[in-house]
Amino acid sequence: MNLQVVIGSGPAGAATARLLAEQGHRVRVVTRSGRAPEPGIEHLALDAADPEALTEAVRGATAVYGCAAPPYHRWTTDWPPLAASLHAAAEATGAVLVMLGNLYGYGPVDGPLTEDLPLAATGPKGRARAAVWERTRELAGQGRIKAVEVRASDFFGPCVTDGGHLAARVMPRLLRGKPVSALGDPDAPHSWTYLPDVARTLVEVAGEERAWGRAWHVPTAPPASVRQMVDRLAAEAGTGPVAVRGLPPAVLGVASLFSPLLRELKEIRYQFDRPFTVDSSAYEAAFSVRATPVEEQVEATVDWWRARQGEEQ
Repeated sequence: MNLQVVIGSGPAGAATARLLAEQGHRVRVVTRSGRAPEPGIEHLALDAADPEALTEAVRGATAVYGCAAPPYHRWTTDWPPLAASLHAAAEATGAVLVMLGNLYGYGPVDGPLTEDLPLAATGPKGRARAAVWERTRELAGQGRIKAVEVRASDFFGPCVTDGGHLAARVMPRLLRGKPVSALGDPDAPHSWTYLPDVARTLVEVAGEERAWGRAWHVPTAPPASVRQMVDRLAAEAGTGPVAVRGLPPAVLGVASLFSPLLRELKEIRYQFDRPFTVDSSAYEAAFSVRATPVEEQVEATVDWWRARQGEEQ
């Protein structure tokens, strides 16, 4: 099968690499530190922001998946060189560039998010992420690269840990029947994108030339509030009901003095203070991936966290 190169080994990159290996592809994963080889997966240590090194790593591949992201507080400084390196590698090798994006670039929107909305974010992280796609689309329009972007809402599911709003800050407490805290309004409808569906979408668009040149939303289940999701997870775990407490702005302000992550999340607070929903109907009308049923998502997530907790004891 073809060589496929995955940049980054966070939850999405790792899930994409495993899926590609399961399909029989040769898979190369690029990270700064490298890792021990896995069955069907080669790990290579290099700085993906180095265009010459990355081009050599991608040479011979049919697709390169941009699943890496700089640390939250360094988006404005580190995204431009990383994106430029990905663009250079895609142009030099002819590999299709499959970018994993998010929804920050839209900024606050009234109503469901669709791919035809302008990228109107005014915050620094939203603008940085929008600029990556705007340059990618420009190069694709000039015929210099083949590229597509896949946008997901907040990740949910197995292997989602510190960066997930229904993960490390929720699941360990929920499994013990303890109250959990939520950023913003715990009753606001919110879209949660299941991690395995992210990987399946990335892999599908890589092989679909008609998908290239634009952005698509990952098929995502109907929105559910934090409270509703906690109720489902607790019911599956047999620890419910679990109390859900909203994190007031004043408390968030104090907590952000001690937590760099919470400090950076202030820019996207709007996503949790009001309905934040994704419309993935355009993708579903064109391609085959569908959102995994929520019941399966919840069962797999609880099982994974239980196994993880057991390993740590």
